[in-house]
Amino acid sequence: MNYSVIPILPELILLAAILPLLICGAVIEKRATKGAMAFSLIAMLASASIIIFAPVEGILLRDMLVVDSFGRFVKLALLAASGLSILLAWNYLEKSEINQPEYPILILFATVGMMLMVSAHDFLALYVGLEMQSLSLCALVAFNRKKAASSEAGLKYFMLGALSSGIMLYGISLLYGYAGTTGFAGLEKALSAESPPIGVILAMAFICSAFAFKVSAVPFHIWMPDVYEGAPTPVTAFLDVAPKLAALAIFARVLIEAMLPLEHQWTQIIILLSAASMLVGGIAGCAQKNIKRLMDYSAITNIGFMLMALAIGGDVGIQTMLVFAVIYLVNTIGAFSVIICLRRNGKEVDGIGDFAGLSKTHPIQALAMAIFLLSLIGVPPLAGFFGKYFVLLAAIQHGLMPLAIIGVLASVISAYYYVHIIKLMYFNKSESLAIDPVPDLTLQIVTITAALAILLFVVDPSPLLESALEAVRGMSHT
Repeated sequence: MNYSVIPILPELILLAAILPLLICGAVIEKRATKGAMAFSLIAMLASASIIIFAPVEGILLRDMLVVDSFGRFVKLALLAASGLSILLAWNYLEKSEINQPEYPILILFATVGMMLMVSAHDFLALYVGLEMQSLSLCALVAFNRKKAASSEAGLKYFMLGALSSGIMLYGISLLYGYAGTTGFAGLEKALSAESPPIGVILAMAFICSAFAFKVSAVPFHIWMPDVYEGAPTPVTAFLDVAPKLAALAIFARVLIEAMLPLEHQWTQIIILLSAASMLVGGIAGCAQKNIKRLMDYSAITNIGFMLMALAIGGDVGIQTMLVFAVIYLVNTIGAFSVIICLRRNGKEVDGIGDFAGLSKTHPIQALAMAIFLLSLIGVPPLAGFFGKYFVLLAAIQHGLMPLAIIGVLASVISAYYYVHIIKLMYFNKSESLAIDPVPDLTLQIVTITAALAILLFVVDPSPLLESALEAVRGMSHT
């Protein structure tokens, strides 16, 4: 039995960073915000360095946690998303008059929860990590206490999150009643022994429903539009990438490592969730007037593609899911870095019409936004094209042609609202006052870096592809 804490040293580094930040935040309050952000970024960099340069694998804490190449890959992506969300808020908090040091602390708490969740090898460990990140996210969503919509969004996220957690717990209890264990290895062994009864199938459906809520798959997406619109914009960006990536990763681990004997049953559920998400996300997004709500439906469409990859299963399916997720992460963070730039008379604006004439006043931001939107459509040779190409090709090769056709249709439909924004930026004149200048160097660096990553992915995509393949080979039964 492995009692060493070295495999979870990246998580312990983040936890160790939280303690002094809590003390400093309580003593010097607003003056500590940027210092807390910088300290948090250093802690994340240290954590990522341990993962990259001192990789340790193994199952520890009575088989509750597993540290493998799959977990390391996802944790690096989560740390990148968390660090970028702090950079997006570097000057945003002060401009929005919510300059509090609790922001990076809550980001760290959520990141630790997600990293523990990704390493879970037992439903109890999974649930602890899930709740740690969910409660932190509730506070982040409601972070702007001066804005009623933010408080309302936080309450909605908390209430519906509690409901999904209850559904998951009920499914876990049914599995425990059948198998006598909550460990993934023990559950797979019990499920392989005989034909599962209807109660086990019901438990699987409950757990899949709970994960569908966490990744905002249709029809469990109802909470997303109001939460995205009400939350501070850097929090919306964080919600759009990190929690979804963590939930998809542990969803894949649960299905592959614990419920593989039920593959025929859960594949049908994933296919339905994928098809519904792609269609609803594409169609409903066309009616949106708020850019954050539009990004919500864009996220739902892209979640559908990631679920399509999950339905494929095996090395190829999980690899394409990870590749698509990383490309989507860069796309989304880049797009939100442009959205955060949009201010008029110092006040944040988030209407789609506010993009009108952006190319004349902010040519760099307009060009970068066009790159991100075209990549989300899947226009070659941008990175988003390869993400969709890999998923659709794998789906066709594995007999999911109808689902691939739905994916293509969803991409065509969603292209309408992406192209509409590009048209506003380059061919329309602003009917309001001009957007304020962008003196924020941090935002400009994030925007330009993300745009270059999307543009230059075609030059050599092999590092990401090979890293993702190595990651999935570390999982059991892929």
